[in-house]
Amino acid sequence: MNRRDIQKEIKKTLIQDEQNEIIQFSAMHSLDNVFHQFHTTINGLKEENVEKNRDIYGMNEISEGHQKSFIQNLLDAFINPFTLILCFLALVSTITDMIFPYLELFGNTKNDFDCLTFIIIVTMILVSGILRFIQESRSGEAAEKLLKMITTTCTVTRQGKKQEIPMDDLVVGDIVYLSAGDMIPGDMRLIETKDLFVSQASLTGESEPIEKNYSIVDKKQALTDYINIVFMGSNVISGSGCGVVIRVGNHTMLGMMASTLTDETIETSFTKGVNEVSWVLIHFMMVMVPLVFIINGLTKHNWLSAFLFAISIAVGLTPEMLPMIVTTCLSKGAISMSKKIPL
Repeated sequence: MNRRDIQKEIKKTLIQDEQNEIIQFSAMHSLDNVFHQFHTTINGLKEENVEKNRDIYGMNEISEGHQKSFIQNLLDAFINPFTLILCFLALVSTITDMIFPYLELFGNTKNDFDCLTFIIIVTMILVSGILRFIQESRSGEAAEKLLKMITTTCTVTRQGKKQEIPMDDLVVGDIVYLSAGDMIPGDMRLIETKDLFVSQASLTGESEPIEKNYSIVDKKQALTDYINIVFMGSNVISGSGCGVVIRVGNHTMLGMMASTLTDETIETSFTKGVNEVSWVLIHFMMVMVPLVFIINGLTKHNWLSAFLFAISIAVGLTPEMLPMIVTTCLSKGAISMSKKIPL
């Protein structure tokens, strides 16, 4: 870990500690103190305070991580184990079928010059990479269309008026009403509850719902154990209640968890499975090619011919279109799914 990464981790830790103190303060102090802290009242925010709190505490949006550029996506489409092997085979073919005959080395003449193998391998690399890039781009566009179809709202009180707003417009200090089936739109300090049970499985993994109420807590606990705090990403199983929003977006517990996950791409089980199959085939090739080379060389005593034959074995064992086929199938599925849902 370099110095820049260390500084980044320290900064992230300080932010998390600051946000955790907000949770502890809200759980262990009276509602009047909480309202004063976030410039709100039981009747909700005034219009001028909505934008003010949005500027201070941020938008209720969770970052989706670093978006790859066009060049990065293009490179990712071409860089995989099989493509690298094909590039190596293309290099070998260039040397043995083109350079040696052209320079008339190792008994080759210019009549032995043959660029067909090189052209075929390079064509397969280009076709595979371009198709993979196109299909991933199309599937990405289809996924974005599906996401745009999802609209989530929540019920809040502002200036004494109850209204329904998009979840993205929620700000710290809003008074939010909860009922059975609702997803909690931000980290909240509860004001009123009636038999309120909340599932925090998405945050803690606990399968059983937890009862929450508005009682003040008198000692520090683990954040998820505070009975008067509910967190973004959890959902109401039964009962009802209302609370004041104390954290939104990336500053929520869910947002901070998401930021650690989006720092680098996480391999899915499917991707791991494909990579495992890929490496099994590569290891098999790494065993077979030297074995064929040695046996052929010892029996025919023509090591150059044996080498070329071993290379041809490597070409035959390399399923160069596998990454493209897998990506195309998944992309086609995503596009077909998006077309079945009316936009």
